[in-house]
Amino acid sequence: MSSYSSEKEQLINRLKRIEGQVRGIQRMVDEEKYCVDVLTQIAAVKGALTKVGMTILEKHTHGCVQNAVANEDGDEVINELMEVIFKFTK
Repeated sequence: MSSYSSEKEQLINRLKRIEGQVRGIQRMVDEEKYCVDVLTQIAAVKGALTKVGMTILEKHTHGCVQNAVANEDGDEVINELMEVIFKFTK
């Protein structure tokens, strides 16, 4: 069970909207729409993905990481958390 299972339905809905936005961007490129309009939509998708990622990261920290620290398995999980934060924030 994942630590974000309580948010699963909302996350899936957001990801479906993002999927639709990406298809819209593909269509815009295919139709050779104005560059700034395409870039604006790309920025919106990046922002939406960041929000999904931050939600999952928050749930992971308050769920999996917190449980591991409470069970004295914290060092490994904290190292893993730091690695994912570095990847996520690049």
